[in-house]
Amino acid sequence: MSTRALTVEDLRTFNVINEPQLSPDGSCFAFVKQYITDEDEYISHLYVQSTMEQESKQWTFGEGRVGFPRFSPDGRWLVYAAAKGKNAKQQLYLLSMDGGEARQITTLENGASKPIWSPDSKQILFTTAYKVNEAPDLEKKPNDQPEEKKPEPLVVEKLVYKSDAAGFLDGKRQQLAIYQLDTGKLTFLTKADVDHEPGNWSPDGSKIVYSANKEGDEQFISDLYVLDVQSQQAEKLTDSTGFFGSGNFSPDGKTIACFGHEKEYLGATLTRLWTIDIETKERICLTKGHDIYITDAMIGDLRSGHPNPGPVWSADGQKLYATASAHGDTNFCSVDLSGEITELFSGKHHVYGYNINVEENLAVLSVSTPTNPGDIYLFDLDTNKATKVTDVNREWLADLHLSSPEEIRFKSTDGWEVQGWVLKPYGFDKANKYPAILEIHGGPHAMYGNTFFHELQLLAAKGYFVLYSNPRGSHGYGQQFVNACRGDYGGKDYQDLMNFVDATVEKYTAVDTERLGVTGGSYGGFMTNWIVSHTNRFKAAATLRSISNWVSFYGVSDIGYFFTEWEIGSDVLQDPEKLWQHSPLKYVNKIETPLLILHGEQDYRCPMEQAEQLFIALKHRGQETRFVRFPNANHELSRSGPPHLRIARLQELVSWFDSYLTS
Repeated sequence: MSTRALTVEDLRTFNVINEPQLSPDGSCFAFVKQYITDEDEYISHLYVQSTMEQESKQWTFGEGRVGFPRFSPDGRWLVYAAAKGKNAKQQLYLLSMDGGEARQITTLENGASKPIWSPDSKQILFTTAYKVNEAPDLEKKPNDQPEEKKPEPLVVEKLVYKSDAAGFLDGKRQQLAIYQLDTGKLTFLTKADVDHEPGNWSPDGSKIVYSANKEGDEQFISDLYVLDVQSQQAEKLTDSTGFFGSGNFSPDGKTIACFGHEKEYLGATLTRLWTIDIETKERICLTKGHDIYITDAMIGDLRSGHPNPGPVWSADGQKLYATASAHGDTNFCSVDLSGEITELFSGKHHVYGYNINVEENLAVLSVSTPTNPGDIYLFDLDTNKATKVTDVNREWLADLHLSSPEEIRFKSTDGWEVQGWVLKPYGFDKANKYPAILEIHGGPHAMYGNTFFHELQLLAAKGYFVLYSNPRGSHGYGQQFVNACRGDYGGKDYQDLMNFVDATVEKYTAVDTERLGVTGGSYGGFMTNWIVSHTNRFKAAATLRSISNWVSFYGVSDIGYFFTEWEIGSDVLQDPEKLWQHSPLKYVNKIETPLLILHGEQDYRCPMEQAEQLFIALKHRGQETRFVRFPNANHELSRSGPPHLRIARLQELVSWFDSYLTS
């Protein structure tokens, strides 16, 4: 072939672009480009590009990571957050659009992030962390290289005391603050013992909408609040019955649009688009008549925690813009106030970011496909015409062969239709036989689809058929489908996956059924464990950040106390036997498939003990297994972990399957 196969090391060579932002006059846009350096560090910088040109200009330099670029409404300034240095906290920086050096405008001990301009361009709302009733000491500067301290006892008195993202919690909460542009004065708006997530300003700049859970750790909810900036008094808009966030004011300031749901199916409930009348608090679900997931449900391994701008109002206040996920695609759409959904930019792709200038009827969209990590498109809201305006991985892609997915739709055991895809191996020749690997996504309430996925492409490049599908429990196929695995983990979801393998080997006779592998992470790791404890169909398996024992998961996971009840249908306090029935560890004596176990030491979502229990039981039996522990890595290892550990993880995965499936 004239183009080469993808490698593990290619993870270091491509650019990941995020957070496109249009200027107020629509003449240019900013975005963030991330890459990995030779020193094994993530670097991200700010770029600005004219909407009339195809080349961008780099505006920030040096070490560190940049995020959250935001133009001031008057077009004079660009604010962004940056962490300059390996251990530095993110702070806010201000750039004049007339040119010159960036000016650091915050020096807070616990950093500053998520800047949002007031409509008059005179103030910047942002988040910072501090303990309840302890306003930050403005004289104390952040220390990029904190002094070594002797370890102290950790006193735990709250139900929620750790998180996979933050580790052990230190009592500091995300609070809201304002920076005054003309004076440099900081005003701290909140001080409750909860995390505050900013939405946006009201059109007149007098109010701010935000989301928070003020009902206690036992209540897993998120409410919307409207805060009066002058009095600093907040009014609650929702009734603590569900999850609501990403609030945005209507152009007349009378209505809030938001994303959310009322927990009808707990964690498997479809996210929908809502409006809330600020005066009456009447809440209307605009997408109630559509069996569709609003926002982005796509799963991949290039980006983690990409900011969502929330629903964006049209200039006349008659419709809203957002993304929606269905059948393996995430598309850009509009929803009018009667609830009618119109797909504006649809296709076999993943719209993972958007920013809209409603005055200019213009949008910028971040779009990924299975053969492109991501580029920016300029989208005309009048004509619905999209124009690709970046090509950040042009040179890398030109030299590379990437496999294009081929879709399979099949009937599962009970007649339900399930969607999946197949990547053919590099150098495919239908006259030959090839091994195949089944990949299973996490969640389970997520969606595989038409986005770039380095791990999948890598396995195809190594000579494997790669099989991946959305069994019941996945998003993208309606409420009944995503809810169907709850209380039935290892039941019909397992049958869907086995039926998918059946459909694939029937269609692709080049698949060698004697050389099948299976792997997955999180829920996919649970399902890998379940599969090898219920069938010997696979010659090798690899379980990643997995769940093996729901009984212990209840008490050790940062979400275990509610997730076991939500997903399995019970918890340790009610019916531990039901948890054990759905635990792969119960069936460990039946496992004969060689199993690779990969797990992050600092994974608090699916803690290390889940891997330890499985490994010890297998080793005790003399079973073929290999256990690899990754230091300084949490549940996000495959997406945002230390680059050298991401490389090592992929090398372990490939080496394991090569040793069992290629001979």
